[in-house]
Amino acid sequence: MKTTALKPTRLRDRLLQHEDLNFLLTNRVPRIALTHFIGWFSKIEIPWITRASIAIWKAFSDLDLSEARKTRFTSLHDCFIRELQPGLRPIDADPTVLSSPCDAIVGACGAVQGVTVFQAKGFPYTLRDLLGNDEQAHATAERYRDGCYVTLRLTSSMYHRFHAPHDCRVERVSYISGDTWNVNPIALKRVERLYCKNERAVIQTRLNSGNHEITLVPVAAILVASIRLHFLDVLLHLKYRGPNDMRCDVRFGKGDEMGWFQHGSTIILLAPKGFTLGPGVATGSRIRMGQGLMTMPSN
Repeated sequence: MKTTALKPTRLRDRLLQHEDLNFLLTNRVPRIALTHFIGWFSKIEIPWITRASIAIWKAFSDLDLSEARKTRFTSLHDCFIRELQPGLRPIDADPTVLSSPCDAIVGACGAVQGVTVFQAKGFPYTLRDLLGNDEQAHATAERYRDGCYVTLRLTSSMYHRFHAPHDCRVERVSYISGDTWNVNPIALKRVERLYCKNERAVIQTRLNSGNHEITLVPVAAILVASIRLHFLDVLLHLKYRGPNDMRCDVRFGKGDEMGWFQHGSTIILLAPKGFTLGPGVATGSRIRMGQGLMTMPSN
């Protein structure tokens, strides 16, 4: 009987869909050490290393560079943080709509239950833990009691820059150092309060329209533990030790670029009571930066 060899993509998919193996390979490893190594390796500017690294990346993901502004990259890092060709991500112009800050797959989303939200079915966590678990974090969590949230997961192959969801002013950034668990669905179903354990930044903004407060929480992960914000003169990463709380007064227009991850990860967007999810925003749906994400209350 004739046998047919598995194509590389089918073999890759079978390996990645095997939950135990996936969890072992992406979590039961020296996560922080591996993240530091990839951070160093990704910045090597040797052409053959860059080409080989991108080729391996393509073999294990659906990486598509056809939208990239550049066609040649100086390093793997340069490819990670690539810009897009102008005009590929139109911004929803409706002033009552918050647009998605990034390309993403929508994870858990919906109404905040008191101050509790979900990373996956049966895995709740509190906004107090997510935002820092101190007095200030508790006060911030209360502002989103019974509000609305959406978890936006960026895969490794996606566009990694994130943008302002509306005309707003950034008032404060809190940096919380932490672990680097993988944030894929397999890990989210196994590690309780995962987002509350990983490195993250809490970006508090105030919208120009209606004076609403909106908070963005970029969460880092394995191989991704660096967050660059354009309005801060420091790179937030595992070696950064302060100050952890930074006052800001920086204005952004809707769709303006705020920063980027060094790879892919997650952004949790929190809105106060009265905001609702936009049409088509549901668990598992794909969304592009600039698409409508939430609608403001009518008053």
